[in-house]
Amino acid sequence: MKIPNITVRLSRRFLPRFRETHGIRLAVRLLLVLLGFWFLCACGESAPAPSAPSRPTLRLGSDRLLEEPYLGWVEGKSVGLIANHTAVNSRLETVAGMLSNHPGIKVKAIFSPEHGFSGDVQAGVLVPHKSRIYSLYGAHRAPTPEMLRGVDLLVYDIQDVGVRFYTYISTLYECMKAAAREGIPLIVLDRPNPIDGNRIEGPLLDESLVSFVGAHPLPIRYGMTAGELASLFNQEGNLGCELRVVPMAGWSRSHWYDETGLVWIPPSPNMPTLTTATLYAGICLLEGTNLSEGRGTTRPFELVGAPWLDATRLAAALNALGLDGVHFRVQSFTPTFSKFKGQACQGVQIHIVDRDRFDPIACALHLLRLTLDLHPEELKFHDQMFDLLAGQSGLRSDLLRGAEVEHTVASWQPGLEAFRERRSRHLLYPEEEEGGVRSEK
Repeated sequence: MKIPNITVRLSRRFLPRFRETHGIRLAVRLLLVLLGFWFLCACGESAPAPSAPSRPTLRLGSDRLLEEPYLGWVEGKSVGLIANHTAVNSRLETVAGMLSNHPGIKVKAIFSPEHGFSGDVQAGVLVPHKSRIYSLYGAHRAPTPEMLRGVDLLVYDIQDVGVRFYTYISTLYECMKAAAREGIPLIVLDRPNPIDGNRIEGPLLDESLVSFVGAHPLPIRYGMTAGELASLFNQEGNLGCELRVVPMAGWSRSHWYDETGLVWIPPSPNMPTLTTATLYAGICLLEGTNLSEGRGTTRPFELVGAPWLDATRLAAALNALGLDGVHFRVQSFTPTFSKFKGQACQGVQIHIVDRDRFDPIACALHLLRLTLDLHPEELKFHDQMFDLLAGQSGLRSDLLRGAEVEHTVASWQPGLEAFRERRSRHLLYPEEEEGGVRSEK
């Protein structure tokens, strides 16, 4: 439909009748232009109204806290909030704001984990107290009686990454002990395990190696949510904590974080993506060596290298193994901080091509085993740090004596089966059946 042509034809037909008056002629032209514009708008197709952004069907514990029956747990209370920047609901409203704005709740104190309340402090850097925010990664790893004075209950809401040595779960463990000591309840606002809630991988922590990067005998990848883990801690550690969990609704154990509809908020400075978290379960072991694990680059835990590494031979050897779900590509990089700061590193980038088949821990062991073959003099282990991360001193010994990685991984299986049985008593969300199920608790 050519609306402007209608206007022109009407103008040519009628305007000659009004040539006597210049003003009338201009007025008629204007009227006809307006008429054509109105006709165009009335007859043309209207643009569809923009649709509202979809909201996740999954409801976090923080989405449900101010609803009954959970509201009764916090209403009229002075709350100590254990949180950082990840403590938001599915609409990205902060839990600190939700609690502070509720007329029946008083936020008495805030406690922050490693990386600080804002999540901007680098790994291992001690964080001082700040205003009303008490640091639990500085002089203290748990709230003191003085910090808890006037606090009626503790509320924990921090997004972890489903890996034993990520210290947020150690903070949870220490806070549960402090709550039990002071006789106050602790509430966990539950969140997804971002690397799915089914997979259990890696060696169990030996109790002789308990530390802040391994607070309880767990495998490296434990397949539980924070709420489930708190229940296991409470029973197996004989903590005596009055534990309450606000569960999620709509979460399936098979869900990876990007299948929940939730926005990924990097839980720490070197955890920018879900891919990072997936690799972290294995590649973090390299922190206990003199290989760079990619800190100081935009791809931490995806890049591995060193100035002395023969990256071309390493990538070829790794790809020749045919490991499930992964490919290795030569990639040089120069870290801006951490190991080899400012030095050009020869390295590989680890590309996950099928995350459901990929085993990050076995991948890390193969990478270390082949690097030892290529560079037996250059590759060094920081013995204590590596053993604390691995949870076993035998893993380093296996690598150094040239044991087959497959044999090492197989040796963990009896312990993992025993852990699976222990774990089953604390699951809040059903184990997967064929086709998957979603919890609607």
